[in-house]
Amino acid sequence: MSDTGAERPASHRMRWVKGGLTLFFLILIPALLYLQLRNTDWQEVSTALRDYPWWILLAGVGIALLSYLNYSCYDLLGRYYTGHRLPVRQVIPLVFVCYAFNLNLNALVGGVALRYRLYTRLGLDIPTITRIFSLSIITNWLGYLWLGGTVFALGMVRLPEGWNIGTTSLRLIGVAMMLVALTYLLACAFSPRRRWHIRGHSIELPHWRLALVQAAVGAFNWSLMALLIWLLLPEGVFYPTVLGILMISSIAGAIAHIPAGLGVLETIFLTLLQGQVAKSALLAALIGYRAIYFLLPLCIALTVYLVLEKRAKAMRSANV
Repeated sequence: MSDTGAERPASHRMRWVKGGLTLFFLILIPALLYLQLRNTDWQEVSTALRDYPWWILLAGVGIALLSYLNYSCYDLLGRYYTGHRLPVRQVIPLVFVCYAFNLNLNALVGGVALRYRLYTRLGLDIPTITRIFSLSIITNWLGYLWLGGTVFALGMVRLPEGWNIGTTSLRLIGVAMMLVALTYLLACAFSPRRRWHIRGHSIELPHWRLALVQAAVGAFNWSLMALLIWLLLPEGVFYPTVLGILMISSIAGAIAHIPAGLGVLETIFLTLLQGQVAKSALLAALIGYRAIYFLLPLCIALTVYLVLEKRAKAMRSANV
């Protein structure tokens, strides 16, 4: 009983800490963004948006579509990993909906709630969904660790003077990230223990070949997201730099718990690319990125979600 009583205050304090950090970032990020944007000529931003050639926007939509299809492969790997038999034609639109809601709202809505609801309506049990979800999370962050670690370790991102984490420290962080990713791959290849039971759920290490595919698919998705931003930026910006900044902004957005990382992405890009790209062109690129990668898929996902809800019973019956 004493252990349980000790855990409750600790859990309560942790909730307060998380809530306090979220509130802190909700105040800090808008303040920093205001400082970055207070002298912005929005007429120039509007002109930059209107001046995008149609083929650039079309290519951007193509990259976003490829990224969403690639992200769907996370759950297709989960299909192989768990051995469930839902058809691929049902899995891909389901993951598309979850990813769009995840990006625009938060992971609890898109990554967890919708995934569990839609999968259960199609006939999967909770333990299987949990294993799919766990593999998807690992795939995403394994790709992040490999790709971001490489970019940081090679010094492709130059931090402004005065930042507490200097360029050398960022390189060391990159090496540490790669070591963590390597540890996972080695565990998948050589660990004698393959299965753990946590709170009634079974977690099993995948085969090392599947782990390699996870790393490749996860890294490819991050590279596509950066490619879209790079495409919308003026010529002359180094692609690995854009990739590295996206990596920094993504982890900052995850820490801040702000839906869609709104303001976090913009603040970090404005800070790290100042002097390299005109502010109006950079803002135009980030607005275009959010419109193509976040808002357009969300509009499509809303329609797809309604269709999935309406047809879930029929699709489940067809799977029996």
